Amino acid sequence: MLHVAVEEDVRSLVEGLNFKEKVDRSLGLIEEAYAEYGESLVVANSLGKDSVAVWHLAKRVSPGIRGFIVTTRFKPPQTKQFMREEVSRYPELEVYSNDEAIPASLYETAPDRCCDILKVEPTRRAIEGMRVRCWVTGLRCTEGRTRVDFKEVERRDADLLKLNPILIWHEREVWQYLALNKVDVNPLYAEGYRSLGCAPCTKITTDANERAGRWIGTSKCGGECGIHTRPLKLIDGAGI
Repeated sequence: MLHVAVEEDVRSLVEGLNFKEKVDRSLGLIEEAYAEYGESLVVANSLGKDSVAVWHLAKRVSPGIRGFIVTTRFKPPQTKQFMREEVSRYPELEVYSNDEAIPASLYETAPDRCCDILKVEPTRRAIEGMRVRCWVTGLRCTEGRTRVDFKEVERRDADLLKLNPILIWHEREVWQYLALNKVDVNPLYAEGYRSLGCAPCTKITTDANERAGRWIGTSKCGGECGIHTRPLKLIDGAGI
């Protein structure tokens, strides 16, 4: 299925498969990748709804699958508390962060640089430190304008496969899966957020775009932190 997924038309899958078919497909993708990569398959868990859905799917495939969380000094208290609860429940989740000094308002003056330092850099360390050869994400092509061109299976770095097993799910299907499986979620969703990030750069919005509340007022509005667009594999201390 991994090789087939590279070639398939994502949009036809989004609208052509029903909920159960999508769940079965997602499990199949993780199962096949885990059979090939074993313990070098690791789940990136952002603590958002999509990530906890993928984490639950991965645990159905194998309880031994590991994961990592990247946190920052700007994460909301609710997210920090939810992170502590998840790590307590799943000690195989490793937490990475970057505590180097940066200007307090860097997220306003240079948001791309802020994300590079606080999110991309610790993700690179997680990939290296956990010896990851296949990382699994909760990215979905239905989230917003910046995510329509991703594939279920990608290779953006040498010797590093990226698997997006719920790429073709709609937002409502994520919530359906979480409800049916009684999966705990970040309490910020109950306040009206639809996409979660750092507190200064995440707002509640009624825009139809799921990620419209991210980086409002900057060139990154509704965009990406860089984890899904920047090189991650480290060679001699630098991205390739």
